[in-house]
Amino acid sequence: MSKVVSELKYSAEHEWVAVDGSGPAGIGISAVAADALGDIVYVDLPEVGSTLTAGETCGEVESTKSVSDLYAPVSGEVIEINDGVVSDPALINSDPYGAGWLFKVAVTEEGPLMSAEEYAAANGGEL
Repeated sequence: MSKVVSELKYSAEHEWVAVDGSGPAGIGISAVAADALGDIVYVDLPEVGSTLTAGETCGEVESTKSVSDLYAPVSGEVIEINDGVVSDPALINSDPYGAGWLFKVAVTEEGPLMSAEEYAAANGGEL
C-alpha cells in the first residue's frame, strides 16, 4: 500500500497540501498517485506569479503509462516551483512528500480537502 502522510491534507485528485499557517503551502502529488502513474518522466508546472483557482487544472504529470492533469487544491499565487523536479521528474516517484514537491502557493482559499485518514480510506493508502 502507498504511504499517506498524516500531517498533510489531500484533494480528491490526489494532490497533497502542506499548510503550517506561517507561510506558503507546499503542493505535490501523493504516493498513491505516483505509484498508480508509474515512472514519471515529465512535469509541466504553473509559472511563478500565476494565480491558481482551486479545482482547476494547473499543469500535467506524464509517466510512461499516461498523462494526467494537475489540479490546484488551493487558490492563490504561485510563489515558487521545484526546479529539481522539473529536471528530474523521477523524484516524484522516489520521494513524493519530500524532494518531489511541485510548487508553493500563497493561499487565499482552500479547495475541498480531505484529512489524511479520509484520503487513505478513500484511496487504499496506508498512514
